[in-house]
Amino acid sequence: MLPVLQEFVENFPRFLTQVSNNWAERFVKDNLIPRLPEGIAEHFPTSLGIVLVMLACCGIFIAIFPLIPLILVLAERKVSAHIQHRTGPMRVGPWGTLQTLADGVKLLFKEDFIPPYGDKVLFILAPYLIFAFSFAVFAGIPFGENLLVSNLNIGIFYIIAISSVVVMGVIMAGWASNNKWSLLGSLRSAAQMVSYEIPVGLSILVVVMLVQSLEMQKIVGEQAKYGIASWLIFRSPFTFITFFIFFISVIAEVNRTPFDLPEAESEIVAGFHTEYSGMRFAFFYIAEYANMFAVSAIASTLFLGGWIGILPESILPQFGFPGGGILSFIIKVFTLSGTVGLIIKTFFLVFVMMWIRWTLPRLRVDQLMNLCWKYFIPISFFNILGTGIWVLIFDNIPADIGIVVSIALIALGLITAYILVGKGMSENPQSQASSA
Repeated sequence: MLPVLQEFVENFPRFLTQVSNNWAERFVKDNLIPRLPEGIAEHFPTSLGIVLVMLACCGIFIAIFPLIPLILVLAERKVSAHIQHRTGPMRVGPWGTLQTLADGVKLLFKEDFIPPYGDKVLFILAPYLIFAFSFAVFAGIPFGENLLVSNLNIGIFYIIAISSVVVMGVIMAGWASNNKWSLLGSLRSAAQMVSYEIPVGLSILVVVMLVQSLEMQKIVGEQAKYGIASWLIFRSPFTFITFFIFFISVIAEVNRTPFDLPEAESEIVAGFHTEYSGMRFAFFYIAEYANMFAVSAIASTLFLGGWIGILPESILPQFGFPGGGILSFIIKVFTLSGTVGLIIKTFFLVFVMMWIRWTLPRLRVDQLMNLCWKYFIPISFFNILGTGIWVLIFDNIPADIGIVVSIALIALGLITAYILVGKGMSENPQSQASSA
């Protein structure tokens, strides 16, 4: 065992540097080593610098990303209050901005209850497992041209695999509580999440068929040439349908209303985390909002151009984007480009999730499963077939012609749907015979 461990320690720095175009290696060679004293720089190993840079990035990642759920919790309370004509939290901090922080302090001092007859090890491990893998998804999402933790060549596959582990934590939480309501909630949650992972995966397959790559940066780069016209949501009529299938499915996968059956208070108390309290409950709560932000960022990356803005690639040099400053920030906001643009797109999709939650009633469990297995999965297979045919037809035709045809078909479909829906709503209901 010791020789194997020794070999791993000796080869670990070599493993870190064997990846071509490693951003950490370039940073160490171009920025870190030149700034060291001359005597240290001559003998400073590059592999050690890569490890230090990666550790620093992990520290920044751990410090920043957990703040996102705190912002989203406050945003949801304000959005729900506005929809219901209320003011929302207003007492703690200016306009209630510190209310979420106060709630976090309260949870820190709440009793940490562990069921005496439950599985204590799994009970303690479950919230940490869900929390860790919910945030691990962010490692594969490109937030900018050079703002990516790891540019994996199977980036979207990594995201699917990591997000699937959350199901294990949900089942562990329900089983370890030794509570039949928690167990029932965890099984229903697992069934829901596994079921809706199928249309999510099939929707991602449509994107992979068009781009012919699993790398997230290549998926974004494929949407850069014509600006908003080349976003994958407009690339074909089938990707337009796929976006809505994907977005609704991820809402169900993160257990948001109207798909929050595992947390339906009127049916199973509070779902798989019924027995949790204090910070262990907060981990589940934080993970839910982290998942909201993550799936919205993934949807923005796959279908809405990611950090690519609305302007075509050929027009950007004419504007002469400045490297920094307030003018550059304003331009990026209005053109939805760069990291700022991706964050705006992501928060817009998060807002739509909140809007849906406070607008629609909860579905029944049979309606939930029927929507997935009888509608979304067949439509997803139809989109895959249609995308394959679309690629065969437009493979040897200039891309701009295919985009024009796609946008024309999408516009025609929307107009037709609007006419049909308006006609159906305008028809007077037929009078029925009285039951008296």
